[in-house]
Amino acid sequence: MKALVSLARLDGMAQAELCARGEVSAAELFDACMARIEALNPLLRSVVTVERERPRPASSGPFSGVPFLVKDSTPWPGLRWSMGSRLFAANVAQQQTPYGRRLEESGLVCVGKSALSEFGLLGSTETLLEGVTHNPWNLACSATGSSGGSAAAVAAGLVPLAHANDGGGSIRNPASACGLFGFKPSRGRTVPASFASSDFGDMTSDHCISRSVRDSALFLSITEDRSSGAPVGFVREPIARKLRIATWTRTMMGAEPEPAVRRAYDEAVALLTELGHRVEPIAPPGFDAPVLSDAFFLVAGAAIADIVERVDQLRGMPVQNDELEPFTWALVETFLARGPDALPQSRAAFAKAVQTYLETTRGYDVVLTPTIATEPWLIGHLSPILGREELIRRTGRAVGYTPIHNIAGCPGMSVPLHFPKDGLPIGTHFAAAPGADALLFGLAYQLEQARPWKDHWAPYSIPGVSGVGPAPTRHT
Repeated sequence: MKALVSLARLDGMAQAELCARGEVSAAELFDACMARIEALNPLLRSVVTVERERPRPASSGPFSGVPFLVKDSTPWPGLRWSMGSRLFAANVAQQQTPYGRRLEESGLVCVGKSALSEFGLLGSTETLLEGVTHNPWNLACSATGSSGGSAAAVAAGLVPLAHANDGGGSIRNPASACGLFGFKPSRGRTVPASFASSDFGDMTSDHCISRSVRDSALFLSITEDRSSGAPVGFVREPIARKLRIATWTRTMMGAEPEPAVRRAYDEAVALLTELGHRVEPIAPPGFDAPVLSDAFFLVAGAAIADIVERVDQLRGMPVQNDELEPFTWALVETFLARGPDALPQSRAAFAKAVQTYLETTRGYDVVLTPTIATEPWLIGHLSPILGREELIRRTGRAVGYTPIHNIAGCPGMSVPLHFPKDGLPIGTHFAAAPGADALLFGLAYQLEQARPWKDHWAPYSIPGVSGVGPAPTRHT
């Protein structure tokens, strides 16, 4: 058990360094990872498909030999690719994406697929196909979503980092709920991670959830599209200059955060001020919230409607009611009922919101808000069998800060700065102008140095259950 714990405590780069020095082999890293998954995944249900074949000799890339998970929204050759849906429960991917090839070349070893909500549509990782993914900090709570499987696996120490993607907060919100670092790159920053295209897909950025900033920064340097604009490269150092930071707490829907979230936010403001940054409270952007929310879910419905149409044509039989979840069907039906003007109107609503956001934040280096407006929710709060209107209302209450950055193409990150003794972790969110990924990484390194989080482990993690190190507070 001690060997499993000692490896679980290391980030990806540290594991790769051990492998490069010959102190551990790629096969040993793989076997230890399998043992950790077998020990805790039956409880957490964060991994939905496991690759049990030992890896071939690893490439000489910077992550050589390091085990990781791929979110099941994304294909990986030879592994099931369900997207969290009963419609694709038997689907096995055949082709590798350009994104996947970059990860293979880096030496990362895919050990399986992580859970998500159906097609990544909801902010809680619980599906009628796979069941419920539990938060390692409190088994009664959701790991949120849609990348909840990736976040739960990293928080539990099953893998040091895991692929994830983010169409409205799906990297950053689970990172917040699980006490991890979650970075969303600028739109177009990375090579393609899928073979399909849609308005919803265009808003989605692929990256990872990690324990350390350096793992995330290295991951981006591996996957970025070096042909478009100035590449970021591997950002290695804290930022050296003082930043002008705009901040507000009101969500896009006009609500204020819960008291625990507000306390975490106030601590972050105090820390940034202590570090010498200029933090300026400003009036938040004035969005037409109902119109913007409607547009977001219409675009999601359009993407799923296209999938349904292609499956209908491919197999010559309509998709059946029990092959998709009730919420997914509701999004499809709402989109189809709106007619041909639905997408153009949604794009116009997005364009107006982006203009408002950029005008509000012009002249600032960074924007600071909470990541999520509420504490992580109980399992069932965002269940896919609830009604469409209720789910959209609950989603809007909790996930009220992150979607605008997808719409505007901005980089954003949730940083784990707050670990209360009597609750779950609460992340703090930072965003910057499109293309300013390096600036955010520099700030993240500085915050990691000022408030290290690497020794904060969830109760239901490999270090947490082993009794090694500080005893975590248990939540049941």
